[in-house]
Amino acid sequence: MKSYFLFTAVGPIIILTTYDFIKHPQLLSKLESRGIHKFIAYELPINLVKERYGTHYDIVKNDVHETDDMRVLEYSGERAFKNFSFAELGPDIIYYESDLA
Repeated sequence: MKSYFLFTAVGPIIILTTYDFIKHPQLLSKLESRGIHKFIAYELPINLVKERYGTHYDIVKNDVHETDDMRVLEYSGERAFKNFSFAELGPDIIYYESDLA
């Protein structure tokens, strides 16, 4: 499981995914189906995400109504910013812009 902090046009979100990398074509397709055609992403250490979200992490990870390959852990940009400092974001800046952006 991986976790990413995404800066999107509608605001920051945190996702969980089983894909090995954020630019996996199937993951990009899932993001685009949610209206996310452009983003900047940072990987978050999964242990830190589990620590900060506790039970909520487990609930989202095990939600049977979501697909197994991508789940949104945090929709609130305000909470996402409160839970993680910039220093805790992964060192790599990953960006994506589809033709639809």
